[in-house]
Amino acid sequence: MSDGSKTATIAPWQVIDSKYNYRDRWLALRSDTVRLPNGRVLAPYHVVEQPDWVTAVALTPDGKIVLVEEYRHGARQTVIELPSGIHDKPGEPLAAIKRELLEETGFSSDEWTSLGSFFANAPRLDNRVHCFLALGARKVAEPELDDGEVLLTHEVPLAAFLADLQAGRRTLHGFQGGVMWLLANHARRSADPRLAAFLA
Repeated sequence: MSDGSKTATIAPWQVIDSKYNYRDRWLALRSDTVRLPNGRVLAPYHVVEQPDWVTAVALTPDGKIVLVEEYRHGARQTVIELPSGIHDKPGEPLAAIKRELLEETGFSSDEWTSLGSFFANAPRLDNRVHCFLALGARKVAEPELDDGEVLLTHEVPLAAFLADLQAGRRTLHGFQGGVMWLLANHARRSADPRLAAFLA
């Protein structure tokens, strides 16, 4: 039994063969033949290659969280969620989320904190999610949406948003739940009074 330390002890799978079945600007579907450390061969093992994602918790000076409402066809539901996007242009993830927040909502911030990153779904996806906190977010422009986007912006009191999450009245992407966990840890460490709702 492992003690849970950070040191990896299981060897990576050996890739015997690899081919792409589909590619477009959004993703590539790769099918691998792999040999496990125990000698077993798996074929095919499908992996979806995607650009990294960026997401932000943007809080206004009066303690509201900036959210976007959008229909998500995979779930076939309209959801209200954190501003997020794809990191598919040159530059750092911070530049990507600043651009996404401005384009999706018209909000901007001068006070950004990186909350960390994690794999989106390590068994099947190869990308990471980069998470940020934007404090003092203010609306400075009108949204500039892509052709495939139909969005509405919401400003919700942070305490009410967190209460809705805890009561199951709101649903976020799985990765956005991870963002909220990272932010709660940041709130405890920083003791920033603007994040007091996370400590209630």
